[in-house]
Amino acid sequence: MPTPSMLVLIPSYNSGRKLLDTVREARAVWAPVWVVVDGSTDGSDAPVRAAAATDPALRVLVVAENGGKGGAVLQGLRAAQAAGFTHALVMDADGQHPADHIPAFMAAAMAAPEAMILGVPVFGADAPMLRVRGRRISNWWANLETLGAGIGDSLFGFRIYPIEPLLRIMERSRWMRRFDFDPEAAVRLTWAGVRPINLPAPVRYLRAEEGGVSHFRYGRDNVLLTGMHVRLVFGMLARLPWLIWRRLTAVSPPRTPR
Repeated sequence: MPTPSMLVLIPSYNSGRKLLDTVREARAVWAPVWVVVDGSTDGSDAPVRAAAATDPALRVLVVAENGGKGGAVLQGLRAAQAAGFTHALVMDADGQHPADHIPAFMAAAMAAPEAMILGVPVFGADAPMLRVRGRRISNWWANLETLGAGIGDSLFGFRIYPIEPLLRIMERSRWMRRFDFDPEAAVRLTWAGVRPINLPAPVRYLRAEEGGVSHFRYGRDNVLLTGMHVRLVFGMLARLPWLIWRRLTAVSPPRTPR
């Protein structure tokens, strides 16, 4: 397999002042960093564009109309593949994800380029309990849909994807464009034979006065997730004999001597 070529990809929609901070933190530990501005109207992209004018390792892609996180990631993946990249570390623009963990995640992907590296959130005291407990439902469904393949967290968006198989999946689907992107990407990549590697990563929930911005809507997005899991359960049932065969014939990792 060719040596992986990796970039950081940050989709952004009206991310406020934290976008520039996020980009600076990512650039401090990795190059290149690409930002996909997904129809933003708050002007948050202006200072990032100014920074990109003097930083050849920073690129800003602009999508005229907001299409959702998955849609923005798809645009970035297409451009990244065209530029010769094989892997993308996707992180949120709102300051929740730990930029200082980027090198460790990249090293894990370099060691196992056939895998996806999934962040598993380590919650602090600022985490809303409704969000912490609610994600357990999605995690349970994701592991049912993959017959326990080992998705540590289905919703956490700090992760590295191999670009080619994810693009192949997304180009065939009209879904995975909004909040359903992260869990469906993990499940469908697992179905495609891309194994998950889970790494812990702290997550912050910033208050509004700290620049925190959230576009998550409990009612709308939980309806979206419910419909997604219904689709994935039917998809799992259609693949069930093959998924069972693959699980039964998978080579178990060697045990650590005691």
